[in-house]
This record gives sequence, C-alpha cells and structure tokens, in this order.
Amino acid sequence: MTPQPATYPRHRFPAEIISYAVWLYHVFSLSLRDIELSLAERGVAVTHESVRRWCLKFGQTFASRLRRRRPRPGDIWYLDEVFIRINGALHYLWRAVDQHGVVLDILVQDRRNANAAKRFFKRLLRGLRYKPRRLVTDGLRSYGVAQREVLPDVQHRTSRYLNNRAENSHRPTRRRERQMQRFKSAQQAQRFLSVHGSLYGHFRPRRHLMTAGDYRRARAKAFRVWQQETCVLIAA
Repeated sequence: MTPQPATYPRHRFPAEIISYAVWLYHVFSLSLRDIELSLAERGVAVTHESVRRWCLKFGQTFASRLRRRRPRPGDIWYLDEVFIRINGALHYLWRAVDQHGVVLDILVQDRRNANAAKRFFKRLLRGLRYKPRRLVTDGLRSYGVAQREVLPDVQHRTSRYLNNRAENSHRPTRRRERQMQRFKSAQQAQRFLSVHGSLYGHFRPRRHLMTAGDYRRARAKAFRVWQQETCVLIAA
C-alpha cells in the first residue's frame, strides 16, 4: 500500500509542506514572501500570510519536541546579553549556551540589572532541571549577584575573553534582526527567537570541529529526527 501523506487537523496542506515552510523560515534568513515564492516554484500555491500562521502555530511545538530529543546539555554554561531595539526602546536579549555551543535558553527583558539576571537564572533551572558545574560570564555585576543568590554552590568565572561561545551565538540573531527590519514587540522577539534558536541549532552543528563524514551523519540524523517530530513520515 502506498503511504498517504501525513496531515494536520483542519489544514488542507499536508504536514510535509507545512513543516518544510517552518523549516525554511527558521533555519535560513528568508522572508515570508521568499518562502511563498520558493513554494510556488514547486507548484504549491500558498500566501505568505499562511506561512506566517504556520510558523506561529507549529513553530513552538516543533521546537519543544526537538528540545526533548536532544542529549543532556553540558555542565558549563556561558551567559551573555546583547541589546536589541524594539519600537525605539532598548531591550536586552539574555542567552545561555553550554560548552558545546548548544543554546540552552533565551529571554528578552527590558532590564539589565540583578533582578533580570536572577529571573533568567531561575528560568534556566526550571527548564533544564539541573545545576551546572561552572558559569562563565562577562564582567556585568548583575551576574555575580544572581549567582550568589540562586546558584551559590556553582563556580563562577568572569572574563570577556572566556565568553566567546555565548557572544558568537548572537550572530544568527543579528542577521535575522536585520532581515526582519527589527522586531515589532518584545513578545514577538521572544516567540520567534525561542523557536529560531532550537531549529537553527538543531541543523547547524559545530561543523568546524567535525570531519566531513561525521558532519554528514549528524546532518542525516538531524533530518530523521525532524521528520519524526513533525510527522512528515507515517507508516504504510
């Protein structure tokens, strides 16, 4: 029997097309209209507004499934914050990565003080449910206050030269921020970047540390997991 394409309830397009559109939007620096054009070239007539709704409806679900499938992150956390402007107001994007470059979490806040740092620490602990062995941050004093109150038993190292992993992980965000002509609200930035970090990281292993064969195997595994978690493949 020929396998039938998987579908999502109340959607006329098959799951393969919807998940493909979400994948394009979050893994590559493409606009919604770019994706509309790409799908049209393949004979799929869909509007950019439909693509936007698919990303809003399914993006977070896909990202959560991928996070559940990833191995336990490392025990050294690198934290950094970068400013973003939203409607002319200054906000801060807090980000944590482990020693392998895996994005652990992000949080958009309008403050850069100790309370904001503590809020981010608590969010990390609630989501990951384990404590790191070491924290590495820049010289922002807010990190020290949060570490002493929330993670007093964890080693904390501060140096602008040790925190390159977290700083480098901001680069894809900067590219998308420029392509999207800045974020429209803090909620939109949080929603998009939470999904973008998971999907982008899932398909972008640290290739410069891998042989060509290892990279191809990691890429094939990433696609298999993506197909399983987005219900693209179903049994015959």
